[in-house]
Amino acid sequence: MIVEIQILINWFGGSEKSRTMAKEMTNGDHSSSIKPPPMPSPLRFSKFFQSSMRILVTGGAGFIGSHLVDKLMENEKNEPLLVEVDQIYHLACPASPIFYKYNPVKTIKTNVIGTLNMLGLAKRVGARILLTSTSEVYGDPLIHPQTESYWGNANPIGVRSCYDEGKRVAETLMFDYHRQYGIEIRIARIFNTYGPRMNIDDGRVVSNFICKHNEPLTVQAPGTQTRSFCYVSDMVDGLIRLMEGENTGSINIGNPGEFTMLELAETVKELINPDVEITMVENTPDDPRQRKPDITKAKELLGWEPKIKLRNGLPLMEDDFRLRLGVPRRK
Repeated sequence: MIVEIQILINWFGGSEKSRTMAKEMTNGDHSSSIKPPPMPSPLRFSKFFQSSMRILVTGGAGFIGSHLVDKLMENEKNEPLLVEVDQIYHLACPASPIFYKYNPVKTIKTNVIGTLNMLGLAKRVGARILLTSTSEVYGDPLIHPQTESYWGNANPIGVRSCYDEGKRVAETLMFDYHRQYGIEIRIARIFNTYGPRMNIDDGRVVSNFICKHNEPLTVQAPGTQTRSFCYVSDMVDGLIRLMEGENTGSINIGNPGEFTMLELAETVKELINPDVEITMVENTPDDPRQRKPDITKAKELLGWEPKIKLRNGLPLMEDDFRLRLGVPRRK
């Protein structure tokens, strides 16, 4: 989905900052061999003080992407855009295990070929590009919480590898284009996100629990594995801050509040239907035992941290699911 965002921007000095940016690496590599970014469209240096920021969002019809587009479209002067762009938010990829395991080849093609296509566009028009990578690049982590400097413990040939390794390759491509061509890149490693518009049948734990109003909540054994859950509006704010900031990444974007699967099930049960049962089922292969972001970099570099706690976000998601499923609220 392509949108045009009218934003007041002072381009004087912006290009100088862009050239400086291309030489900075947040992973400690300050190599002088990084090329300056390609020149953007001449329209960006228009004589008009107020210019049009043209933004491409891949995956804009998806869960997080649709919320991101809503936020970007809040400006009253937005219009559909059919020309070249200044910024690219690259979100396109199946993110649910059910969907990416169903067609793993298409998933890894989306991660690799899709990212190459967007980097090619960024190179041609001089756009800044943000990749939504994933906490799955850490695999089944051996350190806790996960910091951006951790290289991960991922299975390269498992049933989740099309997604996990696909995102790792996508990050590699981003940095290679940055070093070789000077492309302005941003990489967000997003952790579990929830909220309205999630696919009801996407197979992820929060949506699974909320859509089962009268059925047992099934927890994969042993139930002590942990996850952290970020409400979608917090995630969108983090992505925009990363795009508009001066840091390349990779940067963790997520909520450090950590819950076991049994704790999550008990919370959902309390909020939605205290009468439902919680049952244990067999776990899936390569399921990480623990997942919690260290968001120190996001706090220090972006001035960002999540605001919405799980107990406040779950009822908002429940309202959305009840509306779509036609299920009335319990009295």
